[in-house]
Amino acid sequence: MGGTEAAQASRGAAPTEVKAPPVAVRWVSAPVRIADAATVRLLRPGDRVDVVAAERAGPPRVVAAGARVAEVPAPEKGVADAGALVVLSVPRDTARALVGAGAAARLAVTLC
Repeated sequence: MGGTEAAQASRGAAPTEVKAPPVAVRWVSAPVRIADAATVRLLRPGDRVDVVAAERAGPPRVVAAGARVAEVPAPEKGVADAGALVVLSVPRDTARALVGAGAAARLAVTLC
């Protein structure tokens, strides 16, 4: 026993309980830029979408399946052909995959 625990035990007090650290957050909010801004305007919070990455080489691939739309920010003014932002609630690993895919490919969504 450590010093504090030994002192508490000698006085008949129960040792203090050591709590485990909090569990890591499993779901995160991931801002994702979708290539077609008109498609994003169809989305509402609570919708479920698949996010598809379209690269020049290779077939399109699903990066996130069944992601929940958390927020659809107002369209940005003066940004032509830059797509539109949507915030998705996804597992942390999926968020990392979305960031990587968004840097290398155009992203699209399909409603589930």
